[in-house]
Amino acid sequence: MSEQTSATRSDAEIAAGWKRVNVNPLWESRAAHKNSDEGPERSCYWGWQDMQPAIEQALAMTSVEAIERRVLSLISPFSPQVAGTAGTTLNLNAGLQILKPGETARPHRHSMSALRFVLQGEGAITAVDGKECPMEEFDLVTTPGWCWHAHIHRGSEPIIWLDVLDASLHRYFGTDRFEPGPSNNIPDVAADASFAQAGIVPENAGTQRNHSPMFRYPYAQAAAAMASAPEGKDGSRRIRYTNPLDGGPVMMALDCYLSELDAGCETRAFRTTANAVCSVVAGEGSTRVGYETIHWGPRDVFSLPRGNWIAHKASSKAQLFVCTDRDVLRRLDLLTEEWDG
Repeated sequence: MSEQTSATRSDAEIAAGWKRVNVNPLWESRAAHKNSDEGPERSCYWGWQDMQPAIEQALAMTSVEAIERRVLSLISPFSPQVAGTAGTTLNLNAGLQILKPGETARPHRHSMSALRFVLQGEGAITAVDGKECPMEEFDLVTTPGWCWHAHIHRGSEPIIWLDVLDASLHRYFGTDRFEPGPSNNIPDVAADASFAQAGIVPENAGTQRNHSPMFRYPYAQAAAAMASAPEGKDGSRRIRYTNPLDGGPVMMALDCYLSELDAGCETRAFRTTANAVCSVVAGEGSTRVGYETIHWGPRDVFSLPRGNWIAHKASSKAQLFVCTDRDVLRRLDLLTEEWDG
């Protein structure tokens, strides 16, 4: 007997046939040709005072030799899961890392890039591919993907810094990889003094890698740069931490900025397809993210998810450190930004 033609088969028989050859009709997908019905992701806020009990409890936990890194991950209940894990906001994973005096977090490396923004304490160093980077309050230290890094605390009080990683991006692409120490095959790294003069770099910078050859950006230098920064179109002053070789972001997937607002300044609202994690360096104020308002003070952390109208208002002179996936989206031609009014 000849096989039934498509015209005489039932819908159930047709569906079963498609399933056998691993196809689905696109027109039955609710996600096809539609925008998300859920709207933008909501912001999440981690107040410094709220974090103190958790930090104290983490300090009482076992040594870093047993747990690799003493990190409290900042997980937003509003962030979509990527590979079964939620982050701080889409594409960005943040946490508070804590080191006791005398402790060493042993060397390792991974495909994910990470930054360390010091919130409290001093006296520690991060060794990145063998280069020792001192860690003082509000310094930015980078550990680009596949760079060996270890943390060593030589100070007298605990040190706490904000970690931000592009881990969710790597999990989405299936490229997350990890290698424990000891360090090996460490590349030659140029001294930071090689990049001390703005606009002038050595012909042979000692690196052909796609990240900044500088791993430490001291806050004192950032503050000096801010002092001469012009006012932007949103009413704030903003500087960007850059790769001195090409003027691009410090790391390919993590783009970092420092914003300053005068007392009483309210920025012009903007909306972007990029996501960001924000930490307060100084001052007090508030931020509108969509229909919600976050009231913040020094060392607070909050997320700035894509698709929301965002505006900052300072009740005293304030500075905000911002890490974003903005440059990833720009290179993929997926970055859209607009200003209100």
